[in-house]
Amino acid sequence: MASSSRSQFSSRFGFIMAAAGSAVGLGNVWGFPTQAASNGGAVFLIVYLCMVFLLAYPMLVAEMTIGRYGQSNAIRSFRAGWPKGQLGAILLGVVGLVVVSLILSFYAIVAGWLMGSFADSGMNLFGIHDHTHWLTTFSTSRNLILMVTFMLLTMYVVRNGVADGIEKWSTRLMPLLFILFFVLTAYIFTQDGAMEGLKMYLIPDLSHLTPELCVSAMGQAFFSLSLGVCVMTTYGSYLKKDANIPKTAAQVALIDTGVAFTAGLMVLPAMFVAKQNGVQIFSDTGALLNSDTLVFDVLPAMFNTMGIVGALVGAIFFLLMIIAALTSSISMLEVPVSCATEELKLSRNKAVLFIGGLITLVSAIVVVNFSDLFGLVVTFTTVYSQPIIALLITLIVGWIWNRNQILGELKQGCPDIEQGWFWKIWPWYVRVVCPILMLLVFFA
Repeated sequence: MASSSRSQFSSRFGFIMAAAGSAVGLGNVWGFPTQAASNGGAVFLIVYLCMVFLLAYPMLVAEMTIGRYGQSNAIRSFRAGWPKGQLGAILLGVVGLVVVSLILSFYAIVAGWLMGSFADSGMNLFGIHDHTHWLTTFSTSRNLILMVTFMLLTMYVVRNGVADGIEKWSTRLMPLLFILFFVLTAYIFTQDGAMEGLKMYLIPDLSHLTPELCVSAMGQAFFSLSLGVCVMTTYGSYLKKDANIPKTAAQVALIDTGVAFTAGLMVLPAMFVAKQNGVQIFSDTGALLNSDTLVFDVLPAMFNTMGIVGALVGAIFFLLMIIAALTSSISMLEVPVSCATEELKLSRNKAVLFIGGLITLVSAIVVVNFSDLFGLVVTFTTVYSQPIIALLITLIVGWIWNRNQILGELKQGCPDIEQGWFWKIWPWYVRVVCPILMLLVFFA
């Protein structure tokens, strides 16, 4: 067990904002609406909500519990829950660190594009049109410079630690994110064509329901809630012992799902507003064009048709996206940094510089070999690695970790949990139902 002098979140609100910030990222604001638009809208939304409730939430509780029990980095926490399989626990922790670092390497590239689009909107707002073309035109130099800028911003926040860095910035940025979301969604609803997008998003067409859609929805739920990459294990380790884990996990999952749902409410109607304004969003066969770059092509094209108001709305939208990206990237960098400070006894400053520098280097290699590596890294990490690591963590909690130790850990924040329905269902659910559901979806 780690010492009690280890840094912690100073308040439950701080933890919820940081954990929700980790969960609320490009997965919600970029990934979810794009996936929903590509997979028939409402049907994807329904399957996604089922995946969050039936799979992601029970596993979120498992990851947070193992982290708080270990009171340490992911490797030590897995070893605490799996005392007889030390080598396996270390291996799982190391693989988790590698995967989360690879996710951050592609995440920083996309977040850099957002910074370019934000700067472009801001300059257009002030009538500076001469130098903005470079910011939004795909090139290796632009991708490198913007990616490094975003990584430096992430490293700055993580360097300041848990309470003064991650918690302080999450509690400032997340409420701002919610306000910007509300304002932007309300504005898009007033535009022509928005109702057509709303229909697609809320009225299900069951012809779109396929096994591939279920796999996409599961991957989206895991990516969105930062499962299977040791983020929630690490954040759980900073949680105070009197916190009610099932309740806190439910609040994080609800905020995260609420943001994904709202992002869909904003982006899908915005697509049809763009269509109304002459932007082509569907091919002749009815497939979504530019699904991966929906946020970078379709929405700016819509903002451009609105004149000065469009430049302002565009700036707000991309600021929102950068905030969502930053609250996630700080949680990803914290995972290997917490390991380096505790296992290698590095100072936080050195750990952030060394690991942040290493991830920036990997990201630069991806940028230089973009067409070969970018899609490969995204698929390897989010489609395959995340669900597999999440499955292994679930198996540790369900089959290997001592049941009384789990109960004892959960009781610290909720003394009467043993009498409630949660404890009657959750242990066997994580043990049997979650792995079977995951394997069924995975091999479908």
